[in-house]
Amino acid sequence: MRDELLSPEPTPDDIASGLEPALGQRATGGGDLIGEEGGLRPRHLEEFVGQRELKEHLGIILEAARRREQAVDHLLFAGPPGLGKTTLAGIVAAELDVALHVTSGPALERAGDLAALLTRLGEGDVLFIDEIHRLNRNIEEVLYPAMEDFQLDIVLGKGPAARSIRLDLPRFTLVGATTRTGLITGPLRDRFGLVARLDYYQPDELEAIVSRAAGILGIAVDQQGAAEIARRARGTPRIANRLLRRVRDYAEVRSDGAIDAATANDGLALFGVDALGLDKVDRAVLGNLCQKFGGGPVGLGTLAISVGEAEETVEDVYEPFLIQLGLIMRTPRGRVATPAAWAHLGLLAPAGAPLAADPGPSLFDR
Repeated sequence: MRDELLSPEPTPDDIASGLEPALGQRATGGGDLIGEEGGLRPRHLEEFVGQRELKEHLGIILEAARRREQAVDHLLFAGPPGLGKTTLAGIVAAELDVALHVTSGPALERAGDLAALLTRLGEGDVLFIDEIHRLNRNIEEVLYPAMEDFQLDIVLGKGPAARSIRLDLPRFTLVGATTRTGLITGPLRDRFGLVARLDYYQPDELEAIVSRAAGILGIAVDQQGAAEIARRARGTPRIANRLLRRVRDYAEVRSDGAIDAATANDGLALFGVDALGLDKVDRAVLGNLCQKFGGGPVGLGTLAISVGEAEETVEDVYEPFLIQLGLIMRTPRGRVATPAAWAHLGLLAPAGAPLAADPGPSLFDR
């Protein structure tokens, strides 16, 4: 094992290469994350909008930890990007008044990187690992005893002269975030005291988030304007805040700076976001599927090439929302457009298009 395990402080070479910031940033009291996005994050649980069941569970866990004056059990938050996993990690640290240490799975390339972080933790601190499913398997082996026994195993030397020593760690809370729960190994997932999945937000919840963000940013927005932005935010607070900033720019340049329903509608239309929240690439996927391929079925590779995107991008970024809206279907033969897709594009589905006509009663219908 590298000598850095015994000397966790960053070396001059690490600082010069930019390694130290990549391994993790430390922020006191829940983490003042850098940038405008960080300023919009709620810092306490009562300020967090949505996820009612998770909020109730987390409130009980945090209150119990405060009463026992102990660190919270390790927490795993799963769900699509932009739903508040990082925000919840900051809230956990802020509610317990401890430091938040932030890193990500891809940034931890060596076991020594993780050891350096663990040995810098204070009593009760929160270590947040984003995209934890991308941790190297060798690093996971170092993490297991740290999570269970709060001890760090270090191997010194190589070959017959190698020996192992064990360092005691302060009791800390590991908060993991993942967008791909299925890629997390069973032994790692089982070591979390709470595994919670975040759901997409309802329009009224997003409307409250938009109104709160507008107040923080000093944007004049009425209820109808906030509702229009929330309706097109794809159930995701991060997208809602992004659309709010773009509509603010439009209102300042093309209007009087205030956002009402008409201004929000015009601004979002200018930036290519339609009434369902679809952007340019979403509509290109639907348009090519319907117009070039007659509604399908068409393979993922062919569809991705037709819109100039990678297969992984189409499958992981664009298709999930289109499927949730009922605009396309995945079938064993390929992607198929539904009648709702044709209607959204203002097109009439041809008689030969899949799902376009009623196939009639089945032999098993009675």
